Amino acid sequence: MNSKWLCFFLMIPLLFSCKKENKIKEEVAEIPVAFTIERFDKAFYETPVEQFQELKAKYPYFFPAGVPDTLWTNRIQHPLYRELYQEVQKQFPNNQFLESELSTLFKHIRYYFPDLKTPKVNTLISEMDYESKAVYTDSLVIISLDMYLGKNHRFYEFPEYLKQNFEPVQITQDVVADFYLRKAKKSTDKSFLSQMVYEGKGLYLKELLIPKSTDAERIGYTNEQIAWCLDNEIYMWEYFVERKMLYDTDNNLSRRFIYPAPFSKFYLEFDNETPGRVGAWIGWQIVRSYMKNNEVTLQQMLDTDEKELFLKSKYKPKK
Repeated sequence: MNSKWLCFFLMIPLLFSCKKENKIKEEVAEIPVAFTIERFDKAFYETPVEQFQELKAKYPYFFPAGVPDTLWTNRIQHPLYRELYQEVQKQFPNNQFLESELSTLFKHIRYYFPDLKTPKVNTLISEMDYESKAVYTDSLVIISLDMYLGKNHRFYEFPEYLKQNFEPVQITQDVVADFYLRKAKKSTDKSFLSQMVYEGKGLYLKELLIPKSTDAERIGYTNEQIAWCLDNEIYMWEYFVERKMLYDTDNNLSRRFIYPAPFSKFYLEFDNETPGRVGAWIGWQIVRSYMKNNEVTLQQMLDTDEKELFLKSKYKPKK
């Protein structure tokens, strides 16, 4: 076959893919979304102590029963918390960034999940709770702005692998991560393979709901860590297969390869060079392969059993 014709036929799938992506982009842009952003962080720290009861009545869900009012009024006046509040105001002086990022995200959520209502948004200052930076419920999204001041902020005394995701751009990533936990059925299969694929589903969801983001932002890696995974994908997969890890239910495998960590634990001399969560990254590639080789909707993918998904994925890492 003439090389020009070969190139033409090879380009056809790419052209169809681009056309589909452009069509989705146009349809998403036309979806109307209306939501409010309430800055509870401002309301809290700008409320005089003598008006605290009014604040409490307006935001009852932020004040758990049984917690004495003095805990909150003391926090309003505490110098360290007030300094943190000032730092949050410097990073987020208005709602422009949040409105732009969340509007685009909510449009994509409505596109793929048309029956869902757009929630309102509330921002607050937490106690540096990095495990609950953003929470998504049916009617409310809560964002802890103190966890997005920038990875080099002087207030952050966390390991580097955590701090690198304390950037404003990670807000929508964290919102989708929590959305996935509430939207997808948690796998009851404790095998390492199923846990990898479950994580991979969540990462693939980020691809569709935040298409402008990078792979590094989606999984919380640096660009160098993404490059390491691409270069070593085949070797990681062979490591898991040869040691019969895929169907092993030892939870220690999740701690070694899926949970957030400074590096993954192959128990080899190069471990310190690896990023954490490489099992989640492999699971992501399995889901990508599945979506490429099967005509299914996003919801069907989310509902598919993890082992079944793997078997139908035709996943085969490139050498």
